[in-house]
Amino acid sequence: MDTKKNSRRDFVKKTLAISAGITIIPRHVMGGNGFLAPSDQLTKAVIGVGGMGQGHLGYEGTRLLAICDADGNHLAKTLQKTGNSVQGYRDFREVLARPDIDIIHIATPPHWHGIMSVMAAEAGKDVWCEKPMTRTIGEGKRVVEAMKQHGKMFRLNTWFRFKDNFYGMGTPVKKLKKVVDSGVLGWPLKVTISGVTGFNWKFYWVGKENLAPQVAPDQLDYNMWLGPAPEKPYHPHRVHSTFRGYWDYDGGGLGDMGQHYIDPVQYFLGKDNTSPIKVEVDAPQQHYDAIGTWRKITFTYADGCQIILDGENLDKNAAYIEGPNGKIFNGFKSTIPNIEGLINSLPDPDEQISSFSESVKTRQKFALNEENGHRSATIVNMGIIALRLGRSLHFDPVKQEFINDDAANRLINQPTRNSWAY
Repeated sequence: MDTKKNSRRDFVKKTLAISAGITIIPRHVMGGNGFLAPSDQLTKAVIGVGGMGQGHLGYEGTRLLAICDADGNHLAKTLQKTGNSVQGYRDFREVLARPDIDIIHIATPPHWHGIMSVMAAEAGKDVWCEKPMTRTIGEGKRVVEAMKQHGKMFRLNTWFRFKDNFYGMGTPVKKLKKVVDSGVLGWPLKVTISGVTGFNWKFYWVGKENLAPQVAPDQLDYNMWLGPAPEKPYHPHRVHSTFRGYWDYDGGGLGDMGQHYIDPVQYFLGKDNTSPIKVEVDAPQQHYDAIGTWRKITFTYADGCQIILDGENLDKNAAYIEGPNGKIFNGFKSTIPNIEGLINSLPDPDEQISSFSESVKTRQKFALNEENGHRSATIVNMGIIALRLGRSLHFDPVKQEFINDDAANRLINQPTRNSWAY
């Protein structure tokens, strides 16, 4: 028997057996009226502490109990900061097996996001996940299913739809949504995301071709770092701070910044429950392994709205939002007279839960959760698939698959190494 193929299934069975044997009740359902008392702290673990995880060792309403990393150096350095109350692990499955942890914060490279989110939900944990939500469309669909099946709360860590100034706009997204909802710009709308409108695509995230195999350093469990990704010989440029340049783990500048930039557009266009029906690309031929740059990617919705990613800043006069009756530019400049007065006269958008601790305690969905997060991640992954294939694609937002295109659909559910199949 191939024991590796059953490792994940055995882990889940073991976790469930442990839970049944000692009658574990999740901490967040204990207390008055079935919920954790507001004065109590939620407990958490951070998986991946080499980069983004360093910024999330502590946040409101939580207490850190565990950290995990496949790199022993990352782990040791972080444990020096966190002190004796935090336990370190090299295998995240040991973290998921702990009944005293409420929240799993996933700060790994994106090729781990989907499978770790699903496994955390199966183990009874709520999930805070870094962007992009998933590396493939299929992974996103499975995360949505897992959170629903197990009744778990999910937060995706891009926040511009509900707080902070939105890059080159110099204003919160709330103002943009109020203007769009008012109809003053007309319909359909075109949104251009480029350096001209205040958004940097970070094209330094490119890979290198023909990497010479090297021996992985002793402190790095490279097999664990790869996890579900295809087995490739180790090279330092494939991991850690430069992994975004390889299709196996991320999507270059589009994968890095795409969900930050695109998720608020989905929100203010009112399209959280759908996807574009077409993606067009203008780009050099991409390498099968190493990610390159691109010139332009255009997404079109069924109603004619468009999101244009201008990678070369070719349109020097581009408005950020353009409609038949008006435009909004970088810095929130507009052709609409007295736009601030208009905004002040309009009702605010519906309130959103912007504290994940509140979401976990009340069991109400976070503002950016697995459902709307999956939809904005799908746009990013549609673009990545079109880039890899080098052509335009048509998409069915209901079935969430490409129309009459077997090659594109094969990239929706990409194969994983057998020991991590799910």
